[in-house]
Amino acid sequence: MTLVAIILATLAAGIGSVWVAAALLRAGLGGRWRVGPQHLLSLAAGALLATAFMHLLPEAFESQASAHDLFATLLVGVVFFFLLDKAELWHHGHEHGHGHEAPHAQGEAHGHDHGAHASHHHHHHGPRAGGWAVLTGDSVHCFGDGVLIASAFVADLRLGLVAAISVLAHEVPHHMGDLLVLRQTSASRRMALVKVSLAGAVTALGGLAGFFLVERLHDWLPYFLAVASSSFVYVALADLIPQLQRRLSARETVVQVVFLLLGMVMVTVVSGLAHGQAHGH
Repeated sequence: MTLVAIILATLAAGIGSVWVAAALLRAGLGGRWRVGPQHLLSLAAGALLATAFMHLLPEAFESQASAHDLFATLLVGVVFFFLLDKAELWHHGHEHGHGHEAPHAQGEAHGHDHGAHASHHHHHHGPRAGGWAVLTGDSVHCFGDGVLIASAFVADLRLGLVAAISVLAHEVPHHMGDLLVLRQTSASRRMALVKVSLAGAVTALGGLAGFFLVERLHDWLPYFLAVASSSFVYVALADLIPQLQRRLSARETVVQVVFLLLGMVMVTVVSGLAHGQAHGH
């Protein structure tokens, strides 16, 4: 009975949070609110940074793991995603390099703005690797969430339900960021939703592992959290924010910063409420 409850709860938290995030993005993009892609990129960057620095890392450092080991894990994770980024760019450039060199030379011959070309080049390549980093980090994070939910269910059924609801709630903001990144790498929005949903389904694998190995895996949770943090930090700083670094009017700049801060506030508030509810029970 407990194992069935864990599987159902982890699937609902892992995949349900992705679908809620997709519904919110669909409702907010365009329409009467006039929310554009640049605004949502700002929101995503803020959400990913806040998820890493205000939720994952503090939770990791609350454990018995040493700060030195956790910082080392964070550093190794950032370097890993940097190398993954390089590998993706090299692979893509090796396949399409000849097709890209000619337009570049032609653009220089006609005096085209090099900064605009570089911006297009980054937009074309950067999110491809960013998508892999997001999926990797999201899968690690979701696995850790599954272990946490299973641990709560093993302790008490009611506490497990509260933990699952809390995970669903605090996953929604950063899944919005995941979907925004993946939409730039996938052929369609549907494929982006499928990829992030599969990453969310890893929560169930964490739940299964947690049910059978809860005591042994519990010691590794801080390192899972540090690896997930490294992916979100790297994607936000190396992929999303560079796309926002363009000359804008004062009003557009203020709006961009507001959405960045809104993403941070959204994650912080939701995570705080979720943890408060869990501690209250």
